[in-house]
Amino acid sequence: MKKFALLAISVFVLSCTTEKPDNNLRTDISTISQSAKGTVGIALMNLEDGDTLTYNGSYHSPMQSVFKFPIAMAILNKVDSGMLSLDQQIHISKEQMTPKTWSPIRDKYPDGNIDMSIRDLLGYVVSQSDNVACDVLLQTLGGPKQVENYLHNIGVKDIAIVATEAEMHGAWNVQYNNWCTPQQMMYLLADFYKGKYLSPSSTAFLIKIMTETTTSMKRIRGLLPEGTIVARKSGSGPTNDSGLTSATNDVGIITLPNGKYLVLAAFVSDSKANDSIRDLVIAKIAKAAYDNACSNKKLE
Repeated sequence: MKKFALLAISVFVLSCTTEKPDNNLRTDISTISQSAKGTVGIALMNLEDGDTLTYNGSYHSPMQSVFKFPIAMAILNKVDSGMLSLDQQIHISKEQMTPKTWSPIRDKYPDGNIDMSIRDLLGYVVSQSDNVACDVLLQTLGGPKQVENYLHNIGVKDIAIVATEAEMHGAWNVQYNNWCTPQQMMYLLADFYKGKYLSPSSTAFLIKIMTETTTSMKRIRGLLPEGTIVARKSGSGPTNDSGLTSATNDVGIITLPNGKYLVLAAFVSDSKANDSIRDLVIAKIAKAAYDNACSNKKLE
């Protein structure tokens, strides 16, 4: 009878262990990602100890407006070297006010022929994701290739920037030429935040305008506690006639309640899901990672 009882207890314990395994963050990310109906690329880092987790971390994800973050870095590198100044005025002609693209500047000054400081242009590019301002800054730098060269020269390899906003809008396939791996974007964000690439003043300025970002608020910020500070840059691609959306992205640095930082690069590529689901996938992953970090758990 005792042997039977012990056997019964053993079977019960084994069945509980088998049916209710402890989920880890990677499992949660995989489960959440299924509803995207596309390729979800995630890269996470606890900034202080360098602990990382990636999910499709080496996938070549189309960046869309996420590429405005490294463009801003390239501009500020020129400011640090004395080649440009934040107060320098840049002329924007009427011809540069590209129609049918996202541009608060063009909406405010439809006739163009205005002068705007590099400081203000960077604010429009990063905080409001202005496409006209982006291409004006790219022209100031000498074109996308100059940004790519800058990144490669500082050791950022798994990234390509070859097309302007106007060029991406001109043909569907062009947007895929501006790509980055989630893992590379995570490392770029982390090293930038640590002050590896820019002067303290330029680093602080870019963090400020990233924190003031107003686009795609339902992604990384969507489910985080109200008041959570996130320095980020989002990116959104178009949807074609077959219902395929090329890119739904958000990358940034989350400030945790304990004063530490969580780096997150989230890319949803070639998705058949609708807007709200794509946003929610990123929001749920950000919240799961935030909760994991607040519990002082390893990224696994």
